[in-house]
Amino acid sequence: MLQPLIEEATERSRVSMSTRWTRLRMAWRTMVQASVAASIAWWVSVHVWGHPAPFFAPVAAIIATGQSYHERGRRAVELVIGVSLGIAVADLFLSQLGTGVAQLAIVVFLGMGVGLFFGSSPLFVNQAAISAALVATILPPTGGITFARSVDALTGGVIALVVAAVLLPGDPLRLLREASRPVLEELAGTLRAIAAALRTRDPAGADAALERARAIDDLGDRFGAAVREGRETARYSPARRRSLGTVEAFAAAAAQIDLAVRNVRVLARGAIRALSLSDNVPPEVADAIEDLASAVLELERSLDDDGSAEPVRELALRAATTASLVLERTGNLSVSVIVGQIRSTAVDLLAGTGMDGDEAIEAVRAAIRAGTEEAEPAS
Repeated sequence: MLQPLIEEATERSRVSMSTRWTRLRMAWRTMVQASVAASIAWWVSVHVWGHPAPFFAPVAAIIATGQSYHERGRRAVELVIGVSLGIAVADLFLSQLGTGVAQLAIVVFLGMGVGLFFGSSPLFVNQAAISAALVATILPPTGGITFARSVDALTGGVIALVVAAVLLPGDPLRLLREASRPVLEELAGTLRAIAAALRTRDPAGADAALERARAIDDLGDRFGAAVREGRETARYSPARRRSLGTVEAFAAAAAQIDLAVRNVRVLARGAIRALSLSDNVPPEVADAIEDLASAVLELERSLDDDGSAEPVRELALRAATTASLVLERTGNLSVSVIVGQIRSTAVDLLAGTGMDGDEAIEAVRAAIRAGTEEAEPAS
C-alpha cells in the first residue's frame, strides 16, 4: 500500500526539483543584474549624495530590475513618483503629529488615496502606501521634510536601467524566436485541421479547429510582449543594438501574423458553415489551405534563420491561385467565403515577409490572373 504512495511522492519531488532549477536557470541573469544594481545604487547614495541610510535606493533598483525591458522605464518613473508621494504624505503628517499606531493607519490611508488620485497602477498605489508606512515605522522624519529619499529612489531606478542595458543584456532574437515558434506552429496546425475537416466532411473536426484558432490569441499576446521586450533591449543595450533591424522584421511579421490568425478563425467558421449546409467544397480548397499551412512553417524558418522569403511567397501565392480557380467553377457562397479568407491569409503571409501591403495584394492578384490564363486553354 505504501509503495505506490512513496513512488508518487518521489516522482513529484523530482518534478518539483526540476521545476525549481529551471526557474533558477531562467532567472539567473536578472538575479545578477538586481544584485549589482542594488549595491551600486546604495554606494552612490551613500558616497555621492551623502545619505547615511539610503533604504529606497536598493529597493527601487531591485523592483525596477525585476521588470521586463519594455516595463522598466515606466516602472522606474512610477517608483520614483510613488515613493515621493508616500514620503511627502508621511513627512508632512508625522512631522506635525509624531508617530504611533493611529498615525500609521492614517498615513497608509492617505498614501493609498493620493496614489489612486494620481494613478491607477497597483505598483504606483502600493509604493505610495508602502513608502508612507516605512517612514512612519522605520524611518520617521527627524530633520523636517527632505527630498533625500526621493533622490534615493530615483538613483535606484536609473541605475537599474543602466545595469540592465550594459550588464548581461538578454538576447532579443532568441526571445523572439522562442515566442514566434509556438504561434506559427499552432497556426499551421490549425490550417491543416481545417483542411482535414473539409476533406473528410467532419463538422466536429471543423468545430475543434475553430476552438484551436481561438486559443492562438494567448500565444499571440506572448509574441507581442516579446516584440516589445526585444525592441527595448535592442534599442537601449549597446551590445544588442546590431540586432535592431532583425527585431523590427519580427515586429512587422508579428502584426501580420495577428491578422492571419483572425482570418483563419473566419476561415474555420466558413468551413463549419459549408459542412453544416452540406455545400460542395472541392478537394482543391483543402489543397490550398495545406499550402497556407506550409507557407506559415516556411515563414517560421525564414524568421528563425534569417533565410529566404521565397518559399513563403511561392506557397502563399499558389494557395491563393488554387483557391481562386476553384471559385471559377464552384460559385456557392460557402466556397466564396473560404476562398476569400484564403486570399486574405495569403496577403498577410506575404506582408509578413516584408512586402508592402499594397504590393502583397497586387502579387496575389497577378498570380491569380496568371493562373487563370494558364487554365483557360486546358478548359
